[in-house]
Amino acid sequence: MSRVSSVLCVGAIWAFLFASAPLAESQILQIGEMNTRQIEALNKQKTVALIPGGILEEHGPYLPSFTDGYMTQAFTDALAKAIVLQPGWTVVVFPQIPLGSDPANTLGELAVFPGSYPVRTATVRQVFMDLGNALGAQGFRWVFLIHNHGAPTNLKALDDASDYFHDSYGGTMVNLFGLAPVADCCGVEAKFLSPAALNEEGLTIHSGADETSVLDFLKPNLLAPDYRRAVSWTSQSIPELVKNARTKGWPGYFGAPRLADASLGAQIFDKKSAKANETALAILNGADPVKIPRYSDRMLSVVQRFKPDMLAEDQKMAKREEDWLKAHVRE
Repeated sequence: MSRVSSVLCVGAIWAFLFASAPLAESQILQIGEMNTRQIEALNKQKTVALIPGGILEEHGPYLPSFTDGYMTQAFTDALAKAIVLQPGWTVVVFPQIPLGSDPANTLGELAVFPGSYPVRTATVRQVFMDLGNALGAQGFRWVFLIHNHGAPTNLKALDDASDYFHDSYGGTMVNLFGLAPVADCCGVEAKFLSPAALNEEGLTIHSGADETSVLDFLKPNLLAPDYRRAVSWTSQSIPELVKNARTKGWPGYFGAPRLADASLGAQIFDKKSAKANETALAILNGADPVKIPRYSDRMLSVVQRFKPDMLAEDQKMAKREEDWLKAHVRE
């Protein structure tokens, strides 16, 4: 066979494969690229709106401030693909909203920390309630908020916006990563790390070996190369976490980033993504999300014991802004 004939043959094979492949990907739409006619033509009863979030939050000297956002992007992509494999469903993906409240540095009573750019919890709630108004008024009935930032106050704000959407428009909005089965998933570290490594990692909630591993898997180019020399900030309980965060010189992370591994990150991401997808599909198939336990319901009271004035900084910020508006802005 001549080289030309070979190329033509390969081209014909690829054309056949593309023609035969499922068209699921074509059912994933970016709403920012759509015009009014295209949006109006959607079957809102069989269209799922995915709204990815992700706080800009310090993740210590080794991870980027948008760590949660990069994870959220990947979780959103995976969920969109899982949904459109179900016959008849279309997904519209919103541009990412990089807003969240209560970054990890507030556990150390540090209102200002390089890399953290939060908004007030009330702002998070209002933004997603406002979006819910627009979506509900246009007839959308299925909305998943994808927000990987685990602060209980932030998750509660998203839960509130979801409940508001349901009560006001009769649709279903779900703060997917605020549901306990997803938030608590999946214990991969215990199967991957040695007992000594697990002890060194300890109770970590932020930028330890787990998050560093996931970033090493998703965005290795954004991981500072000297993370292998990171000093471990080990805690075995929430009081110890708080004590570490309030220690002078705390670098903005807990646990042992030096133990991170991309293979561990791949397993963590795959397991959590699978649980999120499974939960979302169950809801689309009739499961009542109200009956699924919420992470914020369990954790708000726990955090309250160590941060009794969780909203104090929010209240100061709100007063400062309101005072300025009263003095400078005419209605």
